Amino acid sequence: MKRNILFIVFILCALAGLQAQGYKVGDSATDFKLKNVDNKYVSLSDFSNAKGFIIVFTCNHCPYAKAYEERLVALDKKYKTKGYPVIAINPNDPVAVPADGFEEMQKRAQEAGFTFPYLLDEGQKIYPLYGATRTPHVYVLQKTAKGNIVKYIGAIDDNYEDSSAVKTHYVANVVEALLSGQKVPVDFTKAIGCSIKVK
Repeated sequence: MKRNILFIVFILCALAGLQAQGYKVGDSATDFKLKNVDNKYVSLSDFSNAKGFIIVFTCNHCPYAKAYEERLVALDKKYKTKGYPVIAINPNDPVAVPADGFEEMQKRAQEAGFTFPYLLDEGQKIYPLYGATRTPHVYVLQKTAKGNIVKYIGAIDDNYEDSSAVKTHYVANVVEALLSGQKVPVDFTKAIGCSIKVK
């Protein structure tokens, strides 16, 4: 009996470890249906004309996330019309961090002039599937006949402190490569930011 219990615990831990790893480059990413700050629900399937997506797990309170808000708006304005819109998802539990509650998200989106959906990962069900661990944490997806394929995972660029000092625009370079049919130059970097908050 004791051996059976230990075996079950081992299997559950192994499965939890697999889930925590999330997607790798080349995987097909799941769709979702999450509430936007305008109280409407948004899915990737809603964007019938999209060629792909810039999925960003971000939040209200994290200084790293705040540092990238203007750059996210710029990415959306540049690439939304080319088929790669930004979709932001707040993965933090609002009980753990009240500053990341839904009403605060609505205020932040308005104050920061978000031009893209800002969705609440209610119940924290989506970010573990993707494997996000930080805010911000980016996943660039390319829409194909086989689904939304992960083409890049990581940081937005190489300098969160100073946008004028950025040397490598990771996300922009990936999207430009995908639009031109070229090989993605760098498909993985380490996401720099605050840890995702759970209860």
